[in-house]
Amino acid sequence: MQLVVARIGRAHGIKGEVTVEVRTDEPELRLGPGAVLATEPAGVGPLTIETGRVHSGRLLLRFAGVADRTAAEALRNTLLIAEVDPTELPEDPEEFYDHQLIDLDVVLADGTEIGRITEITHLPSQDLFIVERPDGSEVMIPFVEEIVTSIDLEEQRAVIDPPRGLIDADEAVVASSRDEEDGAEDSAAEDSGSGATGSGTAEGRA
Repeated sequence: MQLVVARIGRAHGIKGEVTVEVRTDEPELRLGPGAVLATEPAGVGPLTIETGRVHSGRLLLRFAGVADRTAAEALRNTLLIAEVDPTELPEDPEEFYDHQLIDLDVVLADGTEIGRITEITHLPSQDLFIVERPDGSEVMIPFVEEIVTSIDLEEQRAVIDPPRGLIDADEAVVASSRDEEDGAEDSAAEDSGSGATGSGTAEGRA
């Protein structure tokens, strides 16, 4: 099975190095010197990693046969693809490969169906599940433990506890209107000289 493990960014320096956007939890295994990677577009590769180092928090790679900045810049936005045994699992039980998550059913804790994971989007700050709902619409769910409470590969489902408004935008509008009304009532109470103050307790999570 082929998995995208990185995307090539801009050239770095004049000796053929490139920055890469890492898309694997095991860069030392997938992106180490000597690794041979397929590419998208396919005509660019395969590429063999010659050297790798971390600079200012970014991984820099140099590929065999890429000797200068011009050649490195020509690789920009190329996806790097590794061949992975489909039965292989990450060492950390809390980590998952994309192919393990695609097509999982997404449900609430009470079993309410939300949809099906059709895509994983990798962002610098977090990963997102793209979930197709039964009506054909899509919703994006951050893959963070506060929201995705459990992944059950045997049952083929992901259980979520979404904050208000994440799944149904109408809920967010209702909550906002209610907060404004509550705020107006609090202001009126203060203006009347009652001396009452509210704690401003918020529902949901940040």
